[in-house]
Amino acid sequence: MIRSLYTAATGMKANQTYVDTIAHNLSNVNTLGYKKQQVEFEDLIYQNLQRPGGEMEDGNRAPVGIEVGLGSRVIALSRSFLQGNLEQTGNETDAAIAGIGFFQVRLPDGEIGYTRNGAFKRNDEGYLTTSQGYLLDPPINVPDDAMYLVISEDGEVTCDRPGKTESDFLGQIELARFINPAGLTANGGTIYKQSEASGAPIIGRPGEENFGPLRNQFVESSNVQMVEEMVGMIVAQRAYEISSKAIITSDEMLQTANNLKR
Repeated sequence: MIRSLYTAATGMKANQTYVDTIAHNLSNVNTLGYKKQQVEFEDLIYQNLQRPGGEMEDGNRAPVGIEVGLGSRVIALSRSFLQGNLEQTGNETDAAIAGIGFFQVRLPDGEIGYTRNGAFKRNDEGYLTTSQGYLLDPPINVPDDAMYLVISEDGEVTCDRPGKTESDFLGQIELARFINPAGLTANGGTIYKQSEASGAPIIGRPGEENFGPLRNQFVESSNVQMVEEMVGMIVAQRAYEISSKAIITSDEMLQTANNLKR
């Protein structure tokens, strides 16, 4: 009975993490470029009271064992990089990746961050940046007199300027992809960093070498599905309640055992 108390407690702790993850996903349902997290569980070690195939008291071999499980735990919080919906904004500096890839941005510490949020802005010097002010890498500068800024599917940025009949080439947007994108480290602000688990970035142009093309004047919305998260929340809540009920039941059984001497 003491075992059941601790076993049920692990279930409550694991499902609390499940609810925490769902709450985080739901709070970012309107965050551009956000990728939802998914909880993965595993069972804990087992107390082996009788091993399968072991010799029994009558000399026979046990066809099955007696292995009492000791609960569960969260083993991983994986991230789903499924495509979110593309929403048209009409902003000429916005771009969405229709497929695989990440935009590269220069972080304040000098490192490169990776994001799916292509809602770019122009800073006071004309450079394209994220809403946090991180420069797009490689940097692209838009002249003050630029008109009809266009980001092509292959990442070329051009604009028209007064007095010129041909468009000016402003720069090339390059994307990065990873062998294991789920291994990226979340840095907040829909920014990810490279890790040993993700592998080194593979750089290329949009629309080439398995990279998705760009969609100008579009942004990618969160890939969180509210219905799925609400169903998951109900499942997690019921599992939490059942685990707490197991603790109450174990406590009542202990009280009954303690009262036997009276």
